[in-house]
Amino acid sequence: MYPHAKCRLQEDARTSRRGIPQQTGFTLIELLVVIAIIAILAAILFPVFAQAREKARQTSCTSNLKQIGLGAAMYAQDYDEVVLPVSTSTPGKTYYWWASWNGTVRNDTEGLVYPYMKNSQIQACPSFNNKLRAALGLTGYGYNYNYLSPFTPPLYQATPVSLAAIQTPTETVQLADSARINNFQYSTPTLEGNSLMDPPSADYPGFHARHSETGNVLWMDGHVKSAKPVYRSGSFGFGYVGSDFQRQHLGDLDRDGNLKTDELFDLE
Repeated sequence: MYPHAKCRLQEDARTSRRGIPQQTGFTLIELLVVIAIIAILAAILFPVFAQAREKARQTSCTSNLKQIGLGAAMYAQDYDEVVLPVSTSTPGKTYYWWASWNGTVRNDTEGLVYPYMKNSQIQACPSFNNKLRAALGLTGYGYNYNYLSPFTPPLYQATPVSLAAIQTPTETVQLADSARINNFQYSTPTLEGNSLMDPPSADYPGFHARHSETGNVLWMDGHVKSAKPVYRSGSFGFGYVGSDFQRQHLGDLDRDGNLKTDELFDLE
């Protein structure tokens, strides 16, 4: 064979090899590295996404409370500056601030504050799964009934106070994120909705830190602010145990460190 012919054959062989697709792929180690990176990113990002979702729900809850506060203020103007009562009763029916109830049927459009809002959806906190007496429609927002609308004898109907009686509206709770523990109907302490929030002196913590360890509070002047609860330890009240409440993020709204005083609930 002539030398130039041999060179031509070698060149053709090299060209032929370059034209054949080469088989490529990930090795097992490379796949494991990729999986590990994805797992690390997921571990980092998922809590961030969860916090962002909860922050959005807290913002929605804040908006709900502000609208309820505005409705309550308009109610007071229409009723000679008497604050929104927690409830009022007529024969056969009770009108709560969120709905009416005749013992069988709930009517959301007959709540005391509904005429000023025309929207019953804002009466429920988006971060709270309300399971207590669903027929009655408790909202998860607890009313400062003890001072603003106490139940007075002999009939024990709610008797709301006047706006003029509230000396510091910016420091007086009207509504707040609230829940309660049922120790009586279940074998273990169970979290339930709560419409009546007691002050610290009642020894029954009901302020619910459902928004990333904080809860929303509507004050009598209409502003809403988040706060952290004060948790109890040991036993107190009617045989309650502090750890049961803390486990459910239930505590008290308090400023002075003395749980026998109600400086954020009373009218002073």
